[in-house]
Amino acid sequence: MDSSNTRRDATRRKLFEAAVTLIAEQGFSSTTVDEIAERAGVAKGTVYYNFASKNVLFEELLRHGIEMLATSLQAAAAEVTGRGGSRIDALDAMIRAGLDFISRYPALTQLYVAELWRTNRAWQSTLMVVRERAITVVEDVLREAVAEGELSEEIDIPLTASALFGMVLVAALDWQSYQPDRSIDDVHAALSRLLQGRVSGRPS
Repeated sequence: MDSSNTRRDATRRKLFEAAVTLIAEQGFSSTTVDEIAERAGVAKGTVYYNFASKNVLFEELLRHGIEMLATSLQAAAAEVTGRGGSRIDALDAMIRAGLDFISRYPALTQLYVAELWRTNRAWQSTLMVVRERAITVVEDVLREAVAEGELSEEIDIPLTASALFGMVLVAALDWQSYQPDRSIDDVHAALSRLLQGRVSGRPS
């Protein structure tokens, strides 16, 4: 049973990777199940065995990807606070974790950003759910920062969380697309200065 589950998980990962790359390259409507199967190196029937339809595959793709991102953000924040760091330091660590994730999965990020602005998709509710999953992770740390007196009680936590999340997404995609010669350390340093100076109010 364990061996069967391992093979199924491996197949699903290949399908995820194939689908996200193709959809990011040519759009959802233009991507066929045949192409996904061919890119993944599996039979077409394997796609339908694992996912009832292309729409279901896409929704699961988004859920899987954002869950990985949210988990990495939480782990980064917990590591910092676990060794006595501030919540601002935890937010900075989350920025770095976000950049690391996007550098590893650029196609998934491009796909998420592109689809987030569409309003005529059957999976719009799924997009809202996965967005909320990621934003909530940032909101939790912001609330802790307010409670600890590190941030003003006057900040709008939901909007600030969205702004921070969006900042990382857009800056990372811009970096990957237009400034690929810059190092991840360089990009992180620039965003860190924004966090320290614009959000916490402390000098950079």
